[in-house]
Amino acid sequence: MLLDKPLGMSSNALLQKVKWLLQAEKAGHTGSLDPLASGVLPLCFGEATKFAQYLLDSDKTYVVEMVLGRRSTTLDAEGELSAPQAWPHLNDTEVEAVLQRFRGAQAQIPPMYSALKRDGVPLYRLARRGEEVERAARQVHIHALVLRARHEERWVLEVCCSKGTYIRSLVDDIGQELGCGAYVGALRRTGVGPYEEAGICSLPTLLAAHERGESLRGYLLPVDSALQGWPRLAICDEFAYNLQRGQRPGPVAAAAGLYAVYRAQTLIGIARVDAAGYLRAERMLRTDREMTLP
Repeated sequence: MLLDKPLGMSSNALLQKVKWLLQAEKAGHTGSLDPLASGVLPLCFGEATKFAQYLLDSDKTYVVEMVLGRRSTTLDAEGELSAPQAWPHLNDTEVEAVLQRFRGAQAQIPPMYSALKRDGVPLYRLARRGEEVERAARQVHIHALVLRARHEERWVLEVCCSKGTYIRSLVDDIGQELGCGAYVGALRRTGVGPYEEAGICSLPTLLAAHERGESLRGYLLPVDSALQGWPRLAICDEFAYNLQRGQRPGPVAAAAGLYAVYRAQTLIGIARVDAAGYLRAERMLRTDREMTLP
């Protein structure tokens, strides 16, 4: 299900609410958003939770309002702001030159106000106690960084980035590069892997449908929608039967790599083709009926 996470609500709180509405036994999200962020949050239920990690590892797209002239202790509007500083008045060419420095592969230091843990304790708890610890830089990739609008000290940027990228850290880094500081004024995620805002549904919509006694299944997307763009591999019943039981059927006429595997137009899971052409199960779905062979 593709949810529009509202402002002020944690990703987990939204997940638990929708899990309750669907009466689902298993549920998981595909990368949390800060409470002050909104936007695309794919939620996985039942067997689809087996694919959550692949969405977690996928690229994300954001639209962020960057406010120049101050730094924030939390790197966003929720934190304590520093004294104001004059921001530079740049022309379009100068702005583009600044943004170009932040495109591509780079090392990024995660913020203290994050869910990363040190000795089992989330960093944000240490930060709230006034503690700051050294954080190892992590490699991220900014695929696209585009200025969409600007008015005085407020710039609107669109960012497409790899997993693990902190937009708050990116904005703070840009602010320091400009010499005036900057923080996130507003943040919205507009894409996760194959999913975009089109077709997104809101919690109030689900609650209203639930109050009317309507089924919420119409808001669920097909399981294989999470694998849009993946190479597909159709296999016979015998290969499917063996693969689902942990065996390595093959060889198959396919290059080595990961595939969304189908039997009779039905997704049965993700499998890897090895160098010899044999299949190895990575994530297999339980089918409604047990497949048998004569």
